[in-house]
Amino acid sequence: MSLLIKNVRHENRVVDILISGNTFERIGPNLNVQAETVIDGTDKAILPSFVNAHTHAAMSLLRGYADDMELHTWLTEYIWPLEGRLTEEDVTIGAELACLEMIKSGTTLFNDMYWHYHSTAQAAEKLGLRAAVSSVFIDFNDQETARTRWEECLRLYQETGRYSDRIQFALGPHAVYSVSRSSLEKVRDFALEHDLIIHIHVSETEKEVEECRQSTGLTPVGYLNQLGLLGPNLCACHCVWLTDEDIELLESNRVTLVHNPTSNMKLCSGQFPCHRLRGRDIAISLGTDGCSSNNTLDMLESMKFAALSSKAAFEDPTIMPAEEAFAMATNGGSAIFGLNGGRIAEGKLADCILVDLSHPQLTPDYNLLSNLVYAANGDCVNTTICDGRILMHDRVVQGEADIVARARQAAARLTS
Repeated sequence: MSLLIKNVRHENRVVDILISGNTFERIGPNLNVQAETVIDGTDKAILPSFVNAHTHAAMSLLRGYADDMELHTWLTEYIWPLEGRLTEEDVTIGAELACLEMIKSGTTLFNDMYWHYHSTAQAAEKLGLRAAVSSVFIDFNDQETARTRWEECLRLYQETGRYSDRIQFALGPHAVYSVSRSSLEKVRDFALEHDLIIHIHVSETEKEVEECRQSTGLTPVGYLNQLGLLGPNLCACHCVWLTDEDIELLESNRVTLVHNPTSNMKLCSGQFPCHRLRGRDIAISLGTDGCSSNNTLDMLESMKFAALSSKAAFEDPTIMPAEEAFAMATNGGSAIFGLNGGRIAEGKLADCILVDLSHPQLTPDYNLLSNLVYAANGDCVNTTICDGRILMHDRVVQGEADIVARARQAAARLTS
């Protein structure tokens, strides 16, 4: 399979780009090559596609269901009861809706934690995306629940072989307050044995940190360090309430942090401490969280909120410049998933987007990255390519109308 993109802007020049299989084979002006498919890139720019490093895809069905509430009330009286009604088919429908939204806004890899593992994996496979999928692990210190959930986890690990290599199995212990010590230790050992990513919420709220101190004498980061879970394979999401000692531990253990600015603001969880992470050798990626605590999976919006919330919170307009926010959503997210991507370069994976330079939000064009971070939204994405395959071109995704119709029907049934 080959794809030739003609006359597209790459950085500061107009080039042709040849994709062979799933990699960028040649980049240069006026390439004299043939390809099975040719795209006209005139008035388009090619950029790496986005990585959504923390989300709960099927919660797209909960978009707008319960907004503007205090966190505990929101969870216990609205979100958890509705989630209790979700069937496996509902999760499939919600995951497909999420995949559609991510394709239309330029995301080609998402890191997911939710129930009904195969529903999310199948949705990503069907729509052509990459996904690191974990079945959320919660046992609340109940030994029988822990045993059942661990058996499920082992089974799902074996069953992931049915998918293409775009689908990665990940471990998803929810948080230190919802997973027992013994289960966390099993997660640690299994991840080390099989070289797996661990996807976990860490220090998202002040309450979480205080309760962890009361029960263990340590912060969540300190507790995870004591258990030996800190490492390059740990994807620590939120990380809002960090002590200086926490930051030292995260840096020395090369943990990847995932900033979720929109969710943090909407739920008033706190402010990600980017000002204290400046100059540190800490990898930071970007996520949306689920649609019930964000309402959108548009990574361009998340970039803007990451940049602006940091500037406002710390009263410093130089914090989180556009280039930094963009890097967090692209190559910053690729590293933890072991992908040879995140850049438009020969030999790299062909995961990319074409943005429409004639779009009003990208005009005038003084600085493309600034426009993308501060002005653009997903509508500026014209074409999305993952693994060398076109998932959207000229804003059209195959099967889009059917996915939206099924999601509407599922939401009506859930709330009736």
